[in-house]
Amino acid sequence: MSTASQPQFRYTQMPSKVLHLRNLPWECTEEELVELCKPFGKVVNTKCNVGANHNQAFVEFGDLNQAISMVSYYASSSEPAQVRGKTVYIQYSNRQEIVNNKSPGDITGNVLLVTIEGVEPSDVSIDVIYLVFSAFGIVHKIATFEKAAGFQALIQYSSAEYASNARIALDGRSIPRYLLPAHVSSCILRISFSAHTDLNIKFQSYRSRDYTNPYLPVNPSAIEGTLQHTVGSDGKKKELESNVLLASIENMQYAVTIEVLHTVFSAFGSVQKIAIFEKNGGTQALIQYPDATTAAAAKESLEGHCIYDGGFCKLHLTYSRHTDLNVKAYSDRSRDYTIPDTSLLVGPQPPGVPSSAPGWQGAPHQCNNA
Repeated sequence: MSTASQPQFRYTQMPSKVLHLRNLPWECTEEELVELCKPFGKVVNTKCNVGANHNQAFVEFGDLNQAISMVSYYASSSEPAQVRGKTVYIQYSNRQEIVNNKSPGDITGNVLLVTIEGVEPSDVSIDVIYLVFSAFGIVHKIATFEKAAGFQALIQYSSAEYASNARIALDGRSIPRYLLPAHVSSCILRISFSAHTDLNIKFQSYRSRDYTNPYLPVNPSAIEGTLQHTVGSDGKKKELESNVLLASIENMQYAVTIEVLHTVFSAFGSVQKIAIFEKNGGTQALIQYPDATTAAAAKESLEGHCIYDGGFCKLHLTYSRHTDLNVKAYSDRSRDYTIPDTSLLVGPQPPGVPSSAPGWQGAPHQCNNA
């Protein structure tokens, strides 16, 4: 199941005369933005080339009704807003004006202090924070902690410009709903500049990360913390997510090969790596996705289902402590799909499913009293 396409509009924001435009062509010019917007009113200010890929912008109309007119028009139009043939996604900004010129007293820098309101520390992983903030620039380091103000994070960018872009776009906004646990309806980001310029990250863990140093030691106890079940505000235990799933396979009447697992799990997104192994007399597998969101969708859909009719090869899924599997690129027990294998281009692939397997059609089956 591929990820649904992005909606062109979001209705969670209150109307503003400032519009936030995404998916613009690289280095989109102010003239192109004005050309797109001028049928709806006078553009009084713009901020172009926002974000790591310079493909976002802010446009400020002279009047609120002009901004509403543009959003309403494209919301009901069969033709999306486009610049250079690219569909542009439009939403109201949480700001009421664009401020390009900073006063001398303003504090700026490359490190942001983020307070995440409305959540427990276990509700928002460091990977989710990275996913949200890296959309606006190159994130070097993240450190999370708990203070009297609540759950907070320090986020270090490669430049002050990226940090400023992220603060403008995200301050007062919520982390997207699909990245939050089911019991959290929304959480508000309160963002200011930190006095820090270079965070001192001593080890990689679920509370701190240095993306510039792959050789930094990992704190085993801290990583183990990501595997623990924590108690949410609803009193229920919940499992912290990972981009790697651990699959235990029971009632194995038929062999489960790399090809079979790839077919089943790739229905929910791009599978990067797979490793099959034996443990405690049973067969298990590790399946790596690009992100925890895709892994969560696969886990929810496949847990308790059977690969074959008749209750055979039943899947039980949990999150793994791993985030990047070290596997052989091409073998009968492991596969790295991020590395092209030229041998696959020569001749037919060996069948992954025994021909005697009843009812297998490349999709899992609901088990019947298996």
